[in-house]
Amino acid sequence: MAAPDFDAIVIGGGHNGLVSAAYLAKAGMKTLLIEARHAVGGTAASERWSGAMVNICNCDHITFRTTPVAEELSLAEHGLKYLEIDPAQVNMTWSGGPAWFSHHSVDETIESIGRNYPAEAKAYRKYVKAAMPAVRLVFDAANDPPSLGGLTRKVLDRRGAGLATLLRWSRRSAADIMREYFSTDALQAPGMLVGPMVWGISPELPGSGLGALTYALRHVGKVGRPVGGAGQVPTTILNAFESFGGHVRTSTKVTAITCEGSGVRGVTLEDGTEITAGVVVSACNPHDTFVRWLRDPPPQARTMVQRWKAIPHEDGYESKIDAILTRVPHLRAAAEGGVPDDLGATYAIAPSLADMHRGYQLMASGQVLDTPGLLANVPSVIDPALDPDGRHILSLEALFTPYGLPGGWASSQEPSRWLDLFGSLAEPGFSDTIIDWRAMTPDRYEREFHLPHGHATSFAGGPLAALRNKNPELTRYETPVKGLYITGAATFPGAGVWGASGRNAAMKVLSQR
Repeated sequence: MAAPDFDAIVIGGGHNGLVSAAYLAKAGMKTLLIEARHAVGGTAASERWSGAMVNICNCDHITFRTTPVAEELSLAEHGLKYLEIDPAQVNMTWSGGPAWFSHHSVDETIESIGRNYPAEAKAYRKYVKAAMPAVRLVFDAANDPPSLGGLTRKVLDRRGAGLATLLRWSRRSAADIMREYFSTDALQAPGMLVGPMVWGISPELPGSGLGALTYALRHVGKVGRPVGGAGQVPTTILNAFESFGGHVRTSTKVTAITCEGSGVRGVTLEDGTEITAGVVVSACNPHDTFVRWLRDPPPQARTMVQRWKAIPHEDGYESKIDAILTRVPHLRAAAEGGVPDDLGATYAIAPSLADMHRGYQLMASGQVLDTPGLLANVPSVIDPALDPDGRHILSLEALFTPYGLPGGWASSQEPSRWLDLFGSLAEPGFSDTIIDWRAMTPDRYEREFHLPHGHATSFAGGPLAALRNKNPELTRYETPVKGLYITGAATFPGAGVWGASGRNAAMKVLSQR
């Protein structure tokens, strides 16, 4: 039998695929990374548009900075540098009232709340007392493949801190937890926008309770943005991968993962080329991996394949506007709340809990809330080099925006309506500052980023859900096919620019060499 072409092939050059590939190459494995697009990074990338550098998705990074990835891959030596963002988030609601801001410091956050919502300040301190130990446990647990023994050790190391909250909150709805602590829309709603709404679910759903940890994330981790745009994370990981001897093929599509006997043989490309390897790691969604690509799987994998055939693929629900402006917009609610009003931090502009639930229900018929959830920032305030012409870049994410919009997105006036809604919160003249704008809607994410229905399947839950997951390959990273592994947003710990899934999958591969 001829020697394989590579020791390992990684399919998909999103940030988790890059992380996995870099760790394998660093360990001495001859590794090939295959990416269908012209460049790596996926939705974690940045790209040049209208003369500026814009981020495909939001540019705030928290979870990635809680992992050892940057240090272990020496990303600073390859150019990764973060700008600290504080306040970490500015919180507003469509129901009105002054804004308040989330600092990394609990005391500074409570001071901001107390200026306009004094009755909620004491409640916030009670909330973080319960939530912060649970967040620390989640972050710690994410940095290893989940196991009962491993989680038990982490709980014991922390003397049980955070476990009771995880157990209690994971069974409840996130909205119920918010109502337990807070009495105003101003405190209840923004946390649910950056939690369950970003996950694509209603905060009223049972089992969504860990979404209530979102405020506490910003007190445990630090929000930062890479100098040069969010895409500097995948770019520097790629540089590290190549420095370890890794090989990259972009603009290359995989059409099959081939098997031989009980194990994986390699991959087949769109042009018919077969490339062999003893290890294949898919950083793509499980439906493509197991249902579209896997050829002649061994008998022990057939149950897994049938299970994934029966699992429906969900639709996308998020859109993003990039706009080039002549000047920074100023929001009236920010001035009322005494917030530094330059949109350097991300502004969470939230519907009420009731409207969030209604918006979730409306998605089934392709409708969008009158007042959707908006996440807005102007990254060029913090990093002027993003637009060398001295203009400013508005990043405006909108939720929920269903894939199945009646009449389609191409002719829809919805995106321009979101810009108008944002403008209604700003001082007069906002529309006159717009030079150019574009909308990234679910159909574009499908067409341009190979996300079926504009949605990246993502792991939901937390470390406890990982232990009782019905799809064990999503938490173990290995499959019944010897040598076939999976990583990415669908696997533990989930979506966002985190990187822990990519690292954990690589650790699993290396532990079995």
